Amino acid sequence: MRLDDLVVPDSAACSAAREVAGAYCSPALLNHSIRSYLWAAAHATAHDIAFDPELLYVASLLHDLGLVPAFDSHTVPFEEAGGHVAWVFAAAAGWPAERRERVSQVIVRHMWSSVDVARDPEGHLLEYSTSLDISGRGVDALPEGLRAEVLARYPRLGLAEEFVTCFQDQADRKPGSAAASAIGAGIAGRVAANPLDS
Repeated sequence: MRLDDLVVPDSAACSAAREVAGAYCSPALLNHSIRSYLWAAAHATAHDIAFDPELLYVASLLHDLGLVPAFDSHTVPFEEAGGHVAWVFAAAAGWPAERRERVSQVIVRHMWSSVDVARDPEGHLLEYSTSLDISGRGVDALPEGLRAEVLARYPRLGLAEEFVTCFQDQADRKPGSAAASAIGAGIAGRVAANPLDS
């Protein structure tokens, strides 16, 4: 499997999501978002998981907007804030109400410990791919050539340090959040040991 084998949608909504992510995310967070889609698409291809490429791409590109200062919320966890931003984005893109809710759900669920693929394939794929990109969980299941190709095109750019800093900040301000649970469970060590940064 090669990068060119993966389905990368190019709808107006996808282009707009890429523009929004590029405007608000750091270069490291933007590349993480793009890689999250690519790892998800690769996993889906390898395991014959049917998914909506546009929905997953938009969710992937917007899933961490709740971590950036412009959209960070002092009242809700970052994934919920990001879900709200994505709902508004989808409304502006002309998506029907059900599809707006779906993109929000996918973003919120990416912080779940697991998402049932039969119930929510896009949520499952984003939870899988973000965990892989952040902590390296399941990285050996991806072909080595694909990993090298994706990392060459979308380098990590110091993501590990930036991500742990963001999560620690979320944990300090929102002690009941999934980010706080992740910090308490030692995510910083898993991030530091991620083979993708070797």
